[in-house]
Amino acid sequence: MRLSLLRPVIDRPGPWATVYADIQHGTEDAEREQELLAGATTAQLFALGADEATCGAVHEALVAPRRAEPGVHTGRVLFAADGVVVLDTPLPGPPAHPFAAWGPVPRVTPLLAAVGDDPVCLVVRLDRAGADISVLGERATGEDRSERHVRTSAKGAVERSAEEIAEAVREAFESCGAEAVVLIGEARERHLVHERLPGPLRAVTYESEHGARAPGAERDLVERDIAQVRAAQERDHERAVADRFRTGEGAGGTAARRAASGIPALVEAAREHRIDTLLVAAHGPDAARQVWVGPGVDQLALRGTELVELGEEHPACARADDALVRSVAASGAEIVVVHDPEQAPTGGLGAILRGAAEEPPG
Repeated sequence: MRLSLLRPVIDRPGPWATVYADIQHGTEDAEREQELLAGATTAQLFALGADEATCGAVHEALVAPRRAEPGVHTGRVLFAADGVVVLDTPLPGPPAHPFAAWGPVPRVTPLLAAVGDDPVCLVVRLDRAGADISVLGERATGEDRSERHVRTSAKGAVERSAEEIAEAVREAFESCGAEAVVLIGEARERHLVHERLPGPLRAVTYESEHGARAPGAERDLVERDIAQVRAAQERDHERAVADRFRTGEGAGGTAARRAASGIPALVEAAREHRIDTLLVAAHGPDAARQVWVGPGVDQLALRGTELVELGEEHPACARADDALVRSVAASGAEIVVVHDPEQAPTGGLGAILRGAAEEPPG
């Protein structure tokens, strides 16, 4: 999951104004529509209790001009606190349910559901002179995000050049944590490299019939092919995490240590930093249940009196999904939004606990 998006808002205390807006561009009334949207949104926030400075910052951000294709509807998400828009980021499309909210924690779960995971994919652009190898994905490690260039000898045999490139692809794949490879270039170069990859790597390597190494070569079709591969990666990852959760949940006497579900168990595990992976189904009934939070990411409880006893004078109610996401993201755990209802935990929220993979069964 693209948790880097959340870094500006995770550790900062609220209360927060959250706005998911549907913005129309390039029509005769677009500017007027933006003004009306900004006015209605800030009026709603003010009615919910937001301060004037934060409402003003949101209004200014919503009326600011944005470049886009004429007639296109796009989505934007704004998070504001203490008179500052802390994060203003686009959505892949219009939000499913535009809304404005004011509360102790930002409403981040719909953003995560909209942007999805960011799986690591190795993109290899080939031609007769060599290859450019680049890494896509947030989870890529360190310097492996940068592009590599592999040049082969013009005097060398074609097969030997393919072997050199295949070896470079294998090294890059293993070092960056990629889950798939996309080969782009002429059919002959693609096939020669593909057949020289190790068997397990060939199984997760795909060939795009479009494009070449030259800039702009059939760019849209190439990007579509890469997007399709990464979407399949995301589905596979979601399914694998759901399987791990179900295995841990049904592991007999060790279930309480390997997986957790239900708000009480999840709140306790989050507070103790025992969550390795949080599973969230945005429309599960537990997601909207109320828990109590304080300004700190570890301050969450089932009852406000628990936080009062721990020294928090002004606990506040928040949605369980957003409170858990805030706490889990701050601890460095993974968050996976489960889109398939059949794969989702009962209630819509669940967790794989830290150390689960190392614990012996039974």
